[in-house]
Amino acid sequence: MTGLVGLFLAAFAAATLIPAQSEAVLVALILSASHPIWLLVSVATAGNVLGSVVNWVMGRFLIRYSNRRWFPFSQTQMDNATRWYARWGRWSLLAAWVPVIGDPLTFVAGVLREPLWRFVLIVTLAKGGRYLVLAWATQSLAR
Repeated sequence: MTGLVGLFLAAFAAATLIPAQSEAVLVALILSASHPIWLLVSVATAGNVLGSVVNWVMGRFLIRYSNRRWFPFSQTQMDNATRWYARWGRWSLLAAWVPVIGDPLTFVAGVLREPLWRFVLIVTLAKGGRYLVLAWATQSLAR
């Protein structure tokens, strides 16, 4: 149970601005064979998506504070994410798992008022897909 809670928290933190490595935790738990892989992937996905929802909420309600020092994203990150989102629209959220650009993308989705239900659906596909590929690769290489 402790491993699942740790995985959830690592995945949640990794989707926010807190530095965390959910992939390393997932791989370690897969290799330990202490839990079914479907459960590990589900817990990691849930934590990571929930962390992205926090970014969406911040974008939806905190954009007016973007000129403050404590604001979580630099202007460069915001500009890059906005360009990416303008070019690809909601489908840019399929890149929500990508380091550096993913968190600002989920924030910009909130700023641009992407409907939460659609946001959650697309981000779940992206982040769940990443964890599925990682789990598959881990199992394949461990054999």
